[in-house]
Amino acid sequence: MVNTVAMGPSASALATQSAYGPAQQVLKERLQEKLKGRDKPEFVLAAIDIGTNSVHMVVTKIDATLPSFNIIGKEKETVRLGDFCENTGDLTEEAMARGIASLKRCMKVAESFHADDVVAVATSAVREAGNGQTFIDRVKAEVGLSVNLISGIEEARRIYLGVISGVELKGHPHAIVDIGGGSTEIIAGRGGLSDFLSSSKVGAVRLTARFVSTDPIDKREFQYLRAYVHGVLEPTVDKLKSKLKNNLTGTAHEETPLKLIGTSGTIECLAVLLAMDKTGVEPDPLNGYRLSYDELKSWVHRLRKMPYEERLALPGMSDRRAEIIVAGAVILQTTMELLEVQQLTICERALREGVVVDWMLTNGLIEDRMAFQQSIRDRSVRKMARKYNAKGDTVAAFATSLFDQTQGVLHTLGPLAREYLWAAGMLHNSGHYVSHSAHHKHSYYLIRNGGLLGFTETEVEVIGNIARYHRKSQPKRRHENYNSLPSKHERKLVDQLSAILRLAVALDRARNQAIASVHATFDNSSRTLQLHLTPNDPQNTCELELWNLDYKKAWFEAVFEVTVQARATVETLASP
Repeated sequence: MVNTVAMGPSASALATQSAYGPAQQVLKERLQEKLKGRDKPEFVLAAIDIGTNSVHMVVTKIDATLPSFNIIGKEKETVRLGDFCENTGDLTEEAMARGIASLKRCMKVAESFHADDVVAVATSAVREAGNGQTFIDRVKAEVGLSVNLISGIEEARRIYLGVISGVELKGHPHAIVDIGGGSTEIIAGRGGLSDFLSSSKVGAVRLTARFVSTDPIDKREFQYLRAYVHGVLEPTVDKLKSKLKNNLTGTAHEETPLKLIGTSGTIECLAVLLAMDKTGVEPDPLNGYRLSYDELKSWVHRLRKMPYEERLALPGMSDRRAEIIVAGAVILQTTMELLEVQQLTICERALREGVVVDWMLTNGLIEDRMAFQQSIRDRSVRKMARKYNAKGDTVAAFATSLFDQTQGVLHTLGPLAREYLWAAGMLHNSGHYVSHSAHHKHSYYLIRNGGLLGFTETEVEVIGNIARYHRKSQPKRRHENYNSLPSKHERKLVDQLSAILRLAVALDRARNQAIASVHATFDNSSRTLQLHLTPNDPQNTCELELWNLDYKKAWFEAVFEVTVQARATVETLASP
């Protein structure tokens, strides 16, 4: 029932490769020329996941200089390839026709984005069907697309790559669960090479077809469903725990609690249900949202008592999802029970994005997977700054310099706060992309909705607020963005960091890098912070920067209860 492996094997060892489909051949030739010359650091890649329940595609723009990628298009269609013929276990003609029609639409979308390459992978349904290869051959002939049939372990490996492209694990042990239509992948890792990969034949479509015949599901079927899922997943989770224990013994992370990340449509749908039930508002973004085991348990109990029509009326529930949500919820609940975790964090990146990362690795755009994982937040901020032409490097450098020089003197904030300040400094002017007028408010909106990766929803909100208050009005509780911060702690953080950012912005008032450095000294007896400015041009009196500092310092003085004074070091010209 389950395949497990300690470390991820190479894609070439596991994927069944085919010659390119005719529609891909021209793309491949053009791509090879581009890769050779690197005449353009950007590539457009479409990645397609042909699953048991759905066909998903993401279209990404890859920046080879960072390296990073940005999702510029998405397609999803429920085709239910896993509706096997009851007598033969083959893909039905109707299911194959739905899949081929969906893939034709995907290719047209990829073409509209001028994709340099299209990569397609097929998973559980095509893997297990007796006529899976027939379907692959038909796709190649009718769509012009070559499909790579990947094993369950390879699927798990690429899911892991997708997750670490969007979530920074920071070397701490994490488990990842991805619930598909035909299989569930449970993975463990800390951001580098995976520690554990598995794929089990329990999926929401598979279990619904096999065990659910009543509506609402009766008690006997529900109990049998739960027992079956528990029996299949328990050996897998035991191996994962054993592997992590062996890997972490004697390390600093030995006592670190295991954290759980969830991906896939089933888990995202459950997260929306729980959030709407609790707050009445759908999480936006869903990435980073946390759901608890107790909330999930309560909802599983409610779902099993609902008939199909009642489930269909729930927020965010499609007709196809309503059919399989009970089985999917049981898989997630059982996984959390076996792993003994009380909370799960949503990651919207999974197999499709993992296919993109694997493509980047294969084509030499990423050389060090660990370095790629560890710099997610940095790359994501820089990518957004470049996208909106924010030009915040100088301000970010001044802001972090002031942060460091006043740490332990005016504040006791740590490295995370410093990172938020840096990100806000990099992005504070991004709002100019929308309009010069009230650009600080536009900056908040772009940061809040721009898809920064590796940050939690709260962290993105904090960064957006810091940037929002780099000019004009000071933070006020009547401002919706400020008032919506989770607690007094986050509001104080925004107060202090936005005050520092205002001084940094003043130091680059002309945006011509007039100031080479700033040195801060503090007189505790008079509560005075003295800023000594060193200009790049020794004869520059920095009048504009000094004037702007005097204009912007009021918020800083109020927050830290100090007086700010500034002067520039200017060379005196010798007499002729």
